Amino acid sequence: MPGKVKEQIESVKDPTKTQVYTSIFRHKHDETPRNRALGVLSNVFLHLHPAKINRDSVRYPYTWGMGGITFYLFIVLTFTGVLLMFYYHPTKVQAFRDVLYLEHDVPFGKILRNMHRWAAHLMVIAVELHMFRVFLTGSYKKPREFNWNVGVILLVLTLLLSFTGYLLPDDQLGFWAVTVGTNMARATPLLGNEGPFGSQLGMTPYNDVRFGLLGGSIVDANALLRAYIWHCIAIPIIASVFMIVHFWRVRKDGGISGPAPVMLASEADKPRRAQLAAGA
Repeated sequence: MPGKVKEQIESVKDPTKTQVYTSIFRHKHDETPRNRALGVLSNVFLHLHPAKINRDSVRYPYTWGMGGITFYLFIVLTFTGVLLMFYYHPTKVQAFRDVLYLEHDVPFGKILRNMHRWAAHLMVIAVELHMFRVFLTGSYKKPREFNWNVGVILLVLTLLLSFTGYLLPDDQLGFWAVTVGTNMARATPLLGNEGPFGSQLGMTPYNDVRFGLLGGSIVDANALLRAYIWHCIAIPIIASVFMIVHFWRVRKDGGISGPAPVMLASEADKPRRAQLAAGA
């Protein structure tokens, strides 16, 4: 029997020993002095930072600092978003008027709105660069497979936050962006009435995923209210939970990443300096 098949059969018998399981759940420590010490040292509440990390794994030329920048932008968006909520009503009559009032009559209102908007754009860019860096450095590999998947979910949530925020000003840009985006949802496999297997599952324009997103068949007041709730309440809460899991797993997996050993320029010169000193 080929080794691969035998390995898969063994994994079916005991799924707790598979790589997928061990990447999600932590190992149980045996009752040995070493493992008891590891249980204390790896405790997040006792030690916020890992007891030992690769020096090069925290250098900015390696990490680009995109994870921290993304979290900082999320804090900025939360703070400015809460302030914007004081001046905004998610109704078809009032929404665009509130935006005009905020920009032209509220002290520092234009700055506040632009801070929120530009932070949103920057957050999308920062998340994508963060994922790009993780992929380039191979930091998605063992033991960080689970955290990589959490990061992919956070990327999707970031895009959804940006998308739902587009409609809230209720201007032409937001209207057509949401119209195009939700029209694409019609082609969702299984859930869209124009997508693969959608019609076979009974999907119609009045019960598919587009109808669920808009709260109807057109972009109107129901769509605005749903975008507001998703943008201000549901997605931020879900994203916060996944961020907590993401940070926790970064800590439990041994730090930001594990790059290959990199020799600094000062270290590279050491042997040469030693030779020169010996010659002198």
